[in-house]
Amino acid sequence: MDLQLTFANGNMSGDGMDDVGRFLIKGRYDAASHECYWTKSYLGAHDVFYRGFREGKGIWGTWEITIRDHGGFHIWPRQAGEGEERAETAAAAEPVDAIATQEIAAGAV
Repeated sequence: MDLQLTFANGNMSGDGMDDVGRFLIKGRYDAASHECYWTKSYLGAHDVFYRGFREGKGIWGTWEITIRDHGGFHIWPRQAGEGEERAETAAAAEPVDAIATQEIAAGAV
C-alpha cells in the first residue's frame, strides 16, 4: 500500500492505492490524546472506517467495514531514501496494512 497523509488544524486528509484500488482519506485527529479517526473511501466502491492512536513513529488501531469485517492496522512513515525493497522486507517480517510515505511531524498527531 502507498499512502500519503497530511495533518493540519485537527484535520487529516490523504490518498493512496492498495490491492483494492485508489482511495481518499478524510478524518480528524486530537493532538492532546493522540487519537485519530478517518474514513478511507475507495473511488466508486465501499468505505473503511479507522480509529487509531499515535505511538512513537506510527499509528496503531482498528479498521471496520462491517461488524463482521474488521481488524487491526499499523501505519508508519517510510524513511527518507527507503525503497520498496526495504518496505517489502519489513512487511515480510511482520504483517502490515499500510506504510505512510510522508513522515508525520513530531507533535502533529
